[in-house]
Amino acid sequence: MLEYIQSHETAMLWLAVGSVASFLGTLILVPLLVVRIPEDYFSHARRRHPPWANRHPVIRGILLVLKNLLGVIFVLAGILMLVLPGQGLLTILIGIILLDFPGKFRLERWLISHQPILKSINWLRVRAKRRPLIVDH
Repeated sequence: MLEYIQSHETAMLWLAVGSVASFLGTLILVPLLVVRIPEDYFSHARRRHPPWANRHPVIRGILLVLKNLLGVIFVLAGILMLVLPGQGLLTILIGIILLDFPGKFRLERWLISHQPILKSINWLRVRAKRRPLIVDH
């Protein structure tokens, strides 16, 4: 194992830099994104249309492909970070959030309905002077 690491020093360095960057990025981005969620986002039975839903179909398609491609990259990087240094689970979670797949909104609602998660998110929202999320169980 040590030989492999020594023979791939550049790759290991880039993985370490990427791990630190993703960790610091999540420390900054997660609170910013959590406070931007509309307070009634999870109170609806179905997901609202994304902001780009009214754009030209070509632009909408390009944005959707890019978002999903970024999600796949994050999931794959997170899987690598499970065995290499880095925030593997957090990176996988970010990737899943970016991906579009059937049942995703139900999964998000199920996760947010767990009291420790909802309490943490609402704590961040209160600190940012935002109303707590409304979650219908």
